[in-house]
Amino acid sequence: MGAVWALVIGLYAWCANSGMLELMGSGAKDSYYNLQVQAFRDGHLNLERQVPPEYGDPPNFKWDGNYGLDDLSYYKGRLYLYFGVTPALVLFWPYAALTGHYLLHKVATVIFFSAGFLAGAALLWAVWRRYFKECGVWVAAAGMLALGLGNFAPAVLGQCDVYEVAVSCGYALTMLALCGIWRALHDAQHRWRWLAAASLAYGLAVAARPSLLLGAVILLVPVIQAWREKGRLWPLLAAACGPIMAIGAGLMIYNAVRFDNPLEFGQRYQLPLAEHQQFGWRYLWFNIRVGFLKPARWSGDFPFVDNIAAPEQPAGYCQLVDPFGILASIPMVWLALAAPLAWRGREEEGRSRLRLFLGAVGALFWMYALPLIFHDSMCLRYELEYASPLVLLGVVGVFALERAPAARPVWRRAARCGWVLLLAFTVAFNLLASYKTNADDHENYGSALLKSGRLDEAIAQYQKTLQMRPNGSVAHNNLGGAFGREGRLAEAILQFQESVRIDPDNANVRNNLGNALLHGGRVDEAIPVLQKALEIKPDLITARNDLGDALARKRKLDEAIVQFQQALLYKPDFAEARNNLGNALLQKGNWTRRSASTSRRC
Repeated sequence: MGAVWALVIGLYAWCANSGMLELMGSGAKDSYYNLQVQAFRDGHLNLERQVPPEYGDPPNFKWDGNYGLDDLSYYKGRLYLYFGVTPALVLFWPYAALTGHYLLHKVATVIFFSAGFLAGAALLWAVWRRYFKECGVWVAAAGMLALGLGNFAPAVLGQCDVYEVAVSCGYALTMLALCGIWRALHDAQHRWRWLAAASLAYGLAVAARPSLLLGAVILLVPVIQAWREKGRLWPLLAAACGPIMAIGAGLMIYNAVRFDNPLEFGQRYQLPLAEHQQFGWRYLWFNIRVGFLKPARWSGDFPFVDNIAAPEQPAGYCQLVDPFGILASIPMVWLALAAPLAWRGREEEGRSRLRLFLGAVGALFWMYALPLIFHDSMCLRYELEYASPLVLLGVVGVFALERAPAARPVWRRAARCGWVLLLAFTVAFNLLASYKTNADDHENYGSALLKSGRLDEAIAQYQKTLQMRPNGSVAHNNLGGAFGREGRLAEAILQFQESVRIDPDNANVRNNLGNALLHGGRVDEAIPVLQKALEIKPDLITARNDLGDALARKRKLDEAIVQFQQALLYKPDFAEARNNLGNALLQKGNWTRRSASTSRRC
């Protein structure tokens, strides 16, 4: 067991990588939760960061995608952190007070995920010892491995930013709340104390992730048990509702002071400011497909895992960030269907308590999944929230299969081989997906650096991406763009050529290659490359403009004019193509006049 715990936490630390917002800052001090700590220590709630005056005020706010302001709330000229306050109170502020230093988001995410895993492991240990002692210790250890590495936590750790801090904190506190509920169900003498502790933990989870609020229904499970046993209900109701309601009141005051509305968490004022419907029926089927059904795409190159083939997004949909269908990607969850076998053949008391507890875990899954399938976004970190209770139920399903009597030994061996294969695939997929998200983070960081003009740093990030994923077409293309901006055309051409080799049907990449060849003076090579790009995508106006430029250089002015005119048909305000067309017409007129003059002299 100890070896499994050490392995999981060690892999968490190995997988962790700072995300975009943290990487674009100047150190841990500038990370969002540390900015919030600094604000608390200075006696106010808004962050000590100013919005450039040229951005203006809502509703005429003009924002350039500044990573130093991304996903903050802008209200009455001040910036606020709309992400849950709990991480700042329970970790970032105490750490800064005790050490005098600031904690990186990636370290905080590892701490929260480790705490959540250890709480879940302790819970699973208690379930195994009380109800499944006939299962071998290796079965319990395998279940803990699935609990730690089968819920997308390794993949989420590949990009640790303010978002992942809030999600991992909510996960850790939810697992602690489940531990409290378990104890309340099995320790009648101290039931109200354990329930109060569970209510406190879950209230803090909601303060970290307000979207978890519906899951608070699980706090009523020990109350239901007491009602069945005809015990006193009022002390338990007070224990279940008191702490979480006190935290809720504190949150409402916190919101009212910041946004003049106790129910406003700041998302309405989130940068970049945009009006969209966050929840709707039209998102339902799309989210079910991408969050549950769509499998990852596979390739022959390490790490083998690639993003899903996403269907067309519904109108008004906000963002889709690397989700995987959990039923295809972490098949361990299918074993949750065997969980009802866990209370089969037990005495009434044990059956009732086990059923109530597993019912609480199942309720968490539904309470987390239902709001998200109506939401206008789906992200891998969202999936972790509803995948975690389902994986826990899947592990209990394994215990139930191992405990269930088999009429024939062959059936028991078949069931054991089946769940071992599902567990192995689940863990392997999570680790490969973590490697992929880490490589993606380097690529995204490189793009942000390129946008801000930090070319040498951008090149270094793209090169790291390609060390991890040599056949990354996008990284080769972006690295070629960075080389081109530095004037290193020969290196840029090599990168574009490699990108074309990997993704030959990408017209934009072929356009980039043709443009680089053209600027490098290799006009004859550029023309067929640009023509192929237009075969793939006829409305690619930059390729038409570049092809026209190349043809003009070869004195094929009539063909060049046609290309410039076609580009202007697609985009009449394309100034560069219009200028090139004028130059071509001028050159054609001069050439015609010179030819006529030469003929007369002859």
